[in-house]
Amino acid sequence: MPGMLEGRVAICTGAGRGVGGEVAKLMAANGAKIVVNDPGTSGTGEGHDETAAESIVREIKAAGGEAVANYGSVAKFDDCLAMVSQARDAFGGLHIVFNAAGILRDKMFHNMFPEDWQAVIDVHLTGHFNVNRAAINLFREQNYGRLIMVSSTSGLLGNVGQANYGSAKFAVVALARIVAMENAAKGITANVICPSADTRMTRSVPTPKDPQAAALREERLRRSRADAIAPLCVFLASEQAAYVNGQVFHQRAAELSLYGHMRPLRMVHREGGWTPETIAEVAMPSLATQFTSLDSRSVHSGLPME
Repeated sequence: MPGMLEGRVAICTGAGRGVGGEVAKLMAANGAKIVVNDPGTSGTGEGHDETAAESIVREIKAAGGEAVANYGSVAKFDDCLAMVSQARDAFGGLHIVFNAAGILRDKMFHNMFPEDWQAVIDVHLTGHFNVNRAAINLFREQNYGRLIMVSSTSGLLGNVGQANYGSAKFAVVALARIVAMENAAKGITANVICPSADTRMTRSVPTPKDPQAAALREERLRRSRADAIAPLCVFLASEQAAYVNGQVFHQRAAELSLYGHMRPLRMVHREGGWTPETIAEVAMPSLATQFTSLDSRSVHSGLPME
């Protein structure tokens, strides 16, 4: 049986390990030809190691697929243009962009240096602009394209110590929605996945001090294999997913969730307008019944994973 992505060409960034590597391998197993991008940096963005991308290319080829390695950085627009050129030169075209490239520089906001902020924004937000912008006009010319962007519950729900990462990841959702709106008539989709998986990035997040919470986190990580995310990405990259556009998905193991779009929860109106006093006395007490808890990350805690 031909794979769901037969005849397609994909750029998979951050694909030297973790979720990116598993997505690249499953896309290849489904017939896509893959540009495996990974500069091989450390988890905080330093260094360079070509073996990460090369190892995934070898795995894909050993399984009968086609792939080439790329070592550019999504934080550099020229590198992203080169990825698109490489896809066209090596495989004759490009149809899919999956951007899992990422680093972390976690610090409490009051301890965060500007360089920690900028490095994470450059990779996670500007990187999404760069790689998708490099491909979008080709997709518009051919009236077909699949953009799969990667966000995080750290953006959707917040997470202590990740103001830089969470801000970038929340912005990715807005980027994907606007790109989806602008390009729907051109046969292009832009969707977002928020993967929870046992990877180098998630392992670098500090373990909770409470022993029970730490044990629960370890159990969830153990059961959250990185390869569980790949089937969703293969589907979103396929022709069959043409009706799925501008959506945000969360996945952890066998648990797949659709997130809703931001919308008003409650509205109050006062004839003649508001004063600071009437806001304090009337408006805010009424709106407070729908305030979002700072413990909003618990929305997934009670759901079964398998």
